Amino acid sequence: MPNNKNKHKHKHNKKKNSGNNNNEHDDDVNVVKVDDGDIINDSGSDTQNKAYNVEISDIFGRYLVCSRDLLASEIIIQQKPLVIGPIANCENVPVCIGCYRPLGTMNECYRCTGCQFPLCGKHCKSVDHTKDECSFFKDNNLAKYLHKDDNIIELQHDYETIIILRCLMLKSSSQQLWEKLNEMESHCDIRKRIPELWERNEKTIVNRIRNKWNLLQFSTEEIHRMCGILEVNCFEVGSNSTTARALFSEAFLMCHDCVPNTNHTDDPITHELIVRTTKPLKKGEIISLSYAYTLQGTLKRRQHLHDSKFFWCTCERCKTSDELGSHASSLICPKCTHGLILSTSPLNENAEWRCHKCNFTLSAMFVMNLVTRLYDELDSLGGNDINQIETFIEKYSKTLHKNHYIFLSAKHSLCQLYGKIDGFLINELSVAQLRRKETYCRDLLEVIDVLEPGSSRLRGVILYELHAPVMIQITRELQMGKIKNSDFKRQLREVIQILQDSYDILRHEPNGSQEYEMAVAAKSALMSIKS
Repeated sequence: MPNNKNKHKHKHNKKKNSGNNNNEHDDDVNVVKVDDGDIINDSGSDTQNKAYNVEISDIFGRYLVCSRDLLASEIIIQQKPLVIGPIANCENVPVCIGCYRPLGTMNECYRCTGCQFPLCGKHCKSVDHTKDECSFFKDNNLAKYLHKDDNIIELQHDYETIIILRCLMLKSSSQQLWEKLNEMESHCDIRKRIPELWERNEKTIVNRIRNKWNLLQFSTEEIHRMCGILEVNCFEVGSNSTTARALFSEAFLMCHDCVPNTNHTDDPITHELIVRTTKPLKKGEIISLSYAYTLQGTLKRRQHLHDSKFFWCTCERCKTSDELGSHASSLICPKCTHGLILSTSPLNENAEWRCHKCNFTLSAMFVMNLVTRLYDELDSLGGNDINQIETFIEKYSKTLHKNHYIFLSAKHSLCQLYGKIDGFLINELSVAQLRRKETYCRDLLEVIDVLEPGSSRLRGVILYELHAPVMIQITRELQMGKIKNSDFKRQLREVIQILQDSYDILRHEPNGSQEYEMAVAAKSALMSIKS
């Protein structure tokens, strides 16, 4: 299946689940103002423009709120990484430790003339591999411990350890940054009770640093804490094959919500993080992002958040059986055939599911097994096989609500495939195929209105996918005399608005990304239509 996951970053902090959809703190919460956050404005000038305050409460801990009313797409945070390094289980090792580009093989890659660690070349302009780091690696002769190409698993663990080491080195290189790093939650108390996770880090990271690399100045406790800080707070940055993990000194304070009100991007070279609002926000509103994929159902989202971020989400979306009316988890009742089966208690993963019309019930285990089976079946289909995906949707159209997240995944794939692959290029599509692409785009936008309201990246992408089938249909109909010129102009105005909205959203994406290329194409299409 095509990659239809939105770019959600990996992080969570203790007591950061906002727990309400309008993101305003409750009147009975003891809130204390802690600090102000200043950012450089979008024009890049030196004018400081305060966008958020840091506050603290018994429920949320430290969190960010708007310091004033904010417009849609306004920058809230703009900052460079506190620490950055290779991702865990990187499939492309070896990679440059300066810019994270794949290097081919250990035997053939260029080596830093100082420490002998792999780099993409002597002219690599990244600042991630600093002189101090180079000296530290050289003084401790760490390059000799790097594994070869014939032991990829251990080589992946070598690379995974680099960012942990960069965190630990802050203790001696910058007391200020070390203190900022240690403000982040590690959840060591919880992680200790997960033997598989704790023992894995003990074997892979702690043992490597202290025993294999003989860096005894770093304690076992410190290393485990850095592992936890990364697992809980890191953002995945970069794109394509140059992905990295990074920690940011302010962004980690953003609350989680399954209906987020921000979007974020990072510079492909510097990995500077930019957080923008997706809709207008009022002064005092909690600033949130989602640590889970928004187009997944509650059971799957909450389990993911529990397993990876160590908390059970209780946001407004998770609390409602129909997921705020999106029906992203709803099933069609097999008994009465026109009722919807919903969880009777969404915050209890073991609660039974019941038809809202005939009261027919299913166990939570049955629902989980059914959804897992269908998800795996969809995932097993040929990634570019439009006919198989269409057959899947038809096959389960009487089992899943049309907005069920499994169908959303299938429809998202079809939106991307129709018009892009051989045999289904956009100008070759039949009327029926164009209408299906249009319908799937509109189905997705209907859900996005609820789950990612405002100027989200996903909205921008789907709007771009929508414009072509609409434009081609009305052009063909005009040429065939099926619609009046006045109707054509009316529908053309819709196409122009679709393209404009898509461009306005995606123009903020990193240069070189697929989304940015869509923005360029949308602008070109607008100019062509208006000329």
